[in-house]
Amino acid sequence: MNYRLIIRMIGRILQIEAIFMIPALLIAMFSGESAAVSGIGMSMLLCLITGTSIGMIESKNSRFYAREGFVTVGLAWLVVSLAGALPFYISGAIPSFVDSFFETVSGFTTTGASILTDVEALPNGLLYWRSFTHWLGGMGVLVFALAITPRSGDSSHSMLYLKAESPGPKISKLVPKTRRSAGILYAIYVVLTVLQFVLLLFDGMPALDAITLAFGTAGTGGFAIRNTSVAAYSHYAQTVVTVFMILFGVNFSVYYMLLVRMFRRAARDEELRVYLLIVVCATLIIAANIYSELGSVYESIHQSAFQVASIITTTGFATVDFDKWPEVARYILLLLMVCGACAGSTGGGIKVSRVIMLFKKAKHSVYQMMHPDSVHVMHISGERVDDDVIRNVDTFMTVYIIIGALTVLFLSLDGFSFETNFSAMLACLNNIGPGLGVVGPAGNFSQYSDFNKILLSANMLIGRLEIFPFLALFTPAIWKK
Repeated sequence: MNYRLIIRMIGRILQIEAIFMIPALLIAMFSGESAAVSGIGMSMLLCLITGTSIGMIESKNSRFYAREGFVTVGLAWLVVSLAGALPFYISGAIPSFVDSFFETVSGFTTTGASILTDVEALPNGLLYWRSFTHWLGGMGVLVFALAITPRSGDSSHSMLYLKAESPGPKISKLVPKTRRSAGILYAIYVVLTVLQFVLLLFDGMPALDAITLAFGTAGTGGFAIRNTSVAAYSHYAQTVVTVFMILFGVNFSVYYMLLVRMFRRAARDEELRVYLLIVVCATLIIAANIYSELGSVYESIHQSAFQVASIITTTGFATVDFDKWPEVARYILLLLMVCGACAGSTGGGIKVSRVIMLFKKAKHSVYQMMHPDSVHVMHISGERVDDDVIRNVDTFMTVYIIIGALTVLFLSLDGFSFETNFSAMLACLNNIGPGLGVVGPAGNFSQYSDFNKILLSANMLIGRLEIFPFLALFTPAIWKK
């Protein structure tokens, strides 16, 4: 294990995190929020001192393998979450460090689950930082480091970071150079975020509301700065958010294909077609199911489209308390929580591409029972899927089910209903935010014990890193020479 290279990268990440706290500090200073200024300022200083100290460590050994990449990504996300919790804790805005850590992990992993009962009581500087963690975590902390750092290690290091941090069963570079691939991804990310911000300003929305809403949508996170979430804004703003949630749930490689005029290849993307089909079908079914309650075709489609987009992309925004909707609508939303968005997007869940693979494998298994000598090769979007990718999907789903079952078991110790505990697990493991019952859109996670808040925080990190990089930190064999 090349500890020196790992520590050096962690130091670089802490320096970047300190720099990104500057806008939050300026907003707190402009708003006259002395406690927030103190909390953010001290956190910046600690990150800079620590990051600079360990970032200067040199390593004569340049060996860097897959396990170093997994450990670096797992440690980086744990460290940025611990450091990112400091502004909330030091300022006193969230007195409990466990609660501060939960809120920050929820931000960086773009989950949107919260322990806050009154969001609007937070200082503006901390509201900005809370939402910005969504934006930074949406595309990936290390992917950002690769995009802006002139020397982030050689190409093999960079590709290992990209594979370990990017969501989906298969990761590939957009262009031959990994650093340029990361730069293209973030350029698309920034352009879409700015576009949404501008469209929200057209509605007369305050700048802080518009930028935090854009951060939450871009990272498919779900933190809002109003207690009523997106219900506090106009139908125009809700429609803009709906459209951009769907856009950020698309694999970013599709946007790259469009940029380089590979229109036919983008149109052939099977995952994109299935993703959009799920969105349309779920919207229409739920709209029909809630029509009797709302009494308006427009309102039914509007509310249904918003919540479908919010849940399948694992954003977690809400305009209504969908926990009070009929059972059919609630059940469909529960299925969308598991499915998630496209691979290579900022969305969570198990990803549409994995769902496609699982269905195709099930179909082939049935066919092979009738024709034992048949040979089957799986294709998605016209490209062959390697056997190791299929095996990884099987392993992912097995570990996913085991983690989910154990999490619900421990959550049940707090005495809440199975519906609450099961949806809380799905909400955190799939990086969604709101669940059902106590943790529904009108509730929060504050009533869980500190132990279960830490457990759910681990679930959020596991879900964002797609299980293996985070679990690698707790595997003794990976630390051995």
